Amino acid sequence: MNTSDMRTVSASEPRTLVTHPELRSHQSLPFFKTLGEQPKNPLERLLSLFADVRAGEGVGALLLAINVFLILASSYLVRNARTVLVLTEGRRPFGLSGSEQQAALSGVMAVILIGLVPLYGWLASRVRRMVLMTTTTLFFAMNLVVFFFLGGTGLPLGAAFYIWAGIFNLFVLAQFWGFANDLYTEGQGRRLFPMIGVGASLGAVIGAVSIRPLVEYFRFNSFTVMLVAAAVLLLALGVTALANRRETAQAEPQAAKTNEEPLGKEGGFSLVLNDRYLMWIGVLVILLNVVNSTGNFLMYNLVEAHANAIADLNEKSRYVALFQGSFDSLVNWVALIAQLFLTSRVIRYLGVRGSLFVMPLIAFVNYSIIAVAPILAIIRIGKVMENSCDYSVQNTLRQAVFLPTTREAKYKAKAAIDTFGQRTGDVLAAGVVIIGSSMLGLSSTILAGLNVGLTCVWLWVAGQIAKEHKRKTV
Repeated sequence: MNTSDMRTVSASEPRTLVTHPELRSHQSLPFFKTLGEQPKNPLERLLSLFADVRAGEGVGALLLAINVFLILASSYLVRNARTVLVLTEGRRPFGLSGSEQQAALSGVMAVILIGLVPLYGWLASRVRRMVLMTTTTLFFAMNLVVFFFLGGTGLPLGAAFYIWAGIFNLFVLAQFWGFANDLYTEGQGRRLFPMIGVGASLGAVIGAVSIRPLVEYFRFNSFTVMLVAAAVLLLALGVTALANRRETAQAEPQAAKTNEEPLGKEGGFSLVLNDRYLMWIGVLVILLNVVNSTGNFLMYNLVEAHANAIADLNEKSRYVALFQGSFDSLVNWVALIAQLFLTSRVIRYLGVRGSLFVMPLIAFVNYSIIAVAPILAIIRIGKVMENSCDYSVQNTLRQAVFLPTTREAKYKAKAAIDTFGQRTGDVLAAGVVIIGSSMLGLSSTILAGLNVGLTCVWLWVAGQIAKEHKRKTV
């Protein structure tokens, strides 16, 4: 950690880092430049094309970008194995319809997380951060190996692996960003998180496109893909250890000692419930998930209607596969470009508080248009913009809002919000779809109008977070 812009508070105060204003960059195009900064090496000059990376920060930021790249690549391999298992077992988990299945499985995940989040907090209060991250990463990697061996028994694993993968994909990413928040001061995080996020965007792209060669050329199945995911996850742990060693060695002795101490005794849920700032962040995560998932339903409902108009079964399957493939590819590429060249500049000019309003405004415009013209081509464009913003600007922002919080909040509260909060959003979104569409027969126009109302609430919640963020950083 670079401690030139921070001071540690006294032992009687909450264990957070209070930062002083940094030098402000005076140029962001084509490179970030700052008056009075130290000379940069070639790597830092290159990275300054994408984010405000300063002297001495290049290697650390690159290590963290590689770290999250590997985590996302592993996550996408797991997602693919999950989808294959669910679809090829010949039955849906619990024998439910698509919407009911989503609600049921998300509900099971949420219940499991009620016990898992306190267990994670208990461990974090007793061990150093590197021991914490090593323990949890090895646990998940071993789980993948166990699923691999169970795959040879012929047991139906679809539902169990679906639930496990849903928890894994959220938990490992939440823990990584808690680690990144712990390494950097508030000023550094605002500048460097967009660069680190590039690794996440690349990891998503590479993880998704690597499936075809693994399956077609190496004849891997879903269970051998799990082994690859476990190996990639262990490689990510090695990079985590390198980043931790390097940043701790560069920190001032007092800061290095503080960052290696176990966390306080507070639990993740209690931290959220007792802090208005954290509570509003949790509400935002739930709202974002409900709006986005309802929007996905609107799009795929029209895709299904178009597919049902095709008589030939093979042509129908081909239409859906091509739509899904082109949509995912476009979202990932737009998100990557936005992460490379837009995210850092949005946060640079609008700040964390101003950036909170970017995605809800995009969603508000998107669903206002859909409510008037619920046409697949229009919905597709709107969802590409919404999802790519979610994966780039919004995702980076969701990590940056934890920068002015305590170390306990960065690990425990963040894990609670990013896992339990998101799965709660899934359950509510599925409930909206089941009640609104299946039971009440609401049209796409009305559901889009409902999303317009929810984005208005989202904008208000963003305002509450901005107000609390200002109190924490002034």
